[in-house]
Amino acid sequence: MAVDPQSIMVPALFAGLVAIISTVFVERGGGALGGVITLPTTIVPASIGIWREVGSQESFSAAMSMVPIGMLLNLLFLVVWRNSPSWFGSVLRGNSLLVGVSVLSIVLWAIFAGLAAALVESASEQLDPMFIAILTTLASIALGFSAVKTGPPAPSGKNSVSKTVLMSRGAAAGMAIGASVWIASMGLPFISGIISVFPAIFLTTMVSLWLSQGPAVPIGATGPMMLGSASVSIYALLSIFLFPVTSAWMGAMISWLIVVVFFTTPVGIWTWRTLDGDGVLEGME
Repeated sequence: MAVDPQSIMVPALFAGLVAIISTVFVERGGGALGGVITLPTTIVPASIGIWREVGSQESFSAAMSMVPIGMLLNLLFLVVWRNSPSWFGSVLRGNSLLVGVSVLSIVLWAIFAGLAAALVESASEQLDPMFIAILTTLASIALGFSAVKTGPPAPSGKNSVSKTVLMSRGAAAGMAIGASVWIASMGLPFISGIISVFPAIFLTTMVSLWLSQGPAVPIGATGPMMLGSASVSIYALLSIFLFPVTSAWMGAMISWLIVVVFFTTPVGIWTWRTLDGDGVLEGME
C-alpha cells in the first residue's frame, strides 16, 4: 500500500505546533494549570492519519487499543522524573542528573513499550485488546488522582524557554507522530498505536523547563500531567467506536469534545483547586 506523504506530514506538523504551545502553558501558568491542559492533542492527527493508512476497522482498533497502554507507560516515565532528586540526587547533580534521568526514563519506556506491544499482539486472539485498554485507562485515572493528591507544589516559571528549545520540542513531537502514521501504513497497528504516544512532549517539556526554570517547575507538573494524560486514552477508546460510524474527522471532533466536556474540564477544576488555584493565578500575573 502506497504511503500518502500528506497523511504523515499534516499530523506531524500539527503535533509539533501543539508541543510548542503546551510548553508555554506550563511555563507561564505553573504545573497545575499546565497539567490540566493535557488535552487529547497530538493523538487527534495521529488517529486520523492511522485510520487513513491501516485500511481496516480491525487494524485501527488494534492500534488505538495500544494507546491507553502506552499512556500508562508514560506515567512510569513521569514517575522517574518526579522522584529523580530523591532517587539519584545523592549521586548526580545539575545537568548530570538531568541527562541521567532523561536517558533512564526513555530507555525504560522503550523496553516496556516493546514488551507490551509484543505481548498484546501475541495474546490478541485469546484476549480482546479493548479489554486491556479499558483496564489500563482506569488504572491511569486512579494513579493520576493519587499523584495529584500526593504531589509536590506546582509553581509557575519565572524564566522564558528559548525559541531553540521550543522548536526542538516541536520537532521531536512531530517526528514521533509522523513515525506512528508511517508504521501504521506498513501493517503494524500495535506498534503504531504505542509509538503514537511516545513521550516526546513529556520529555521535551521536562528537559526544557528544567533547564530554564530549575527542577521544581517540571517536577511539580508531573501529577497534573499524569492525571490529565488519561484524556488521551479516553479519546482513543471513543475513536474506536465513532470513526467507523461517522468519519475520521467527525469522529475525532466528537471524541475530543466528549473528553474535554466530561473529563478534562471537571478534572482540571479539581486539580487546580487541589493544588491551590490562587497560587497558580498569582504566578500568571
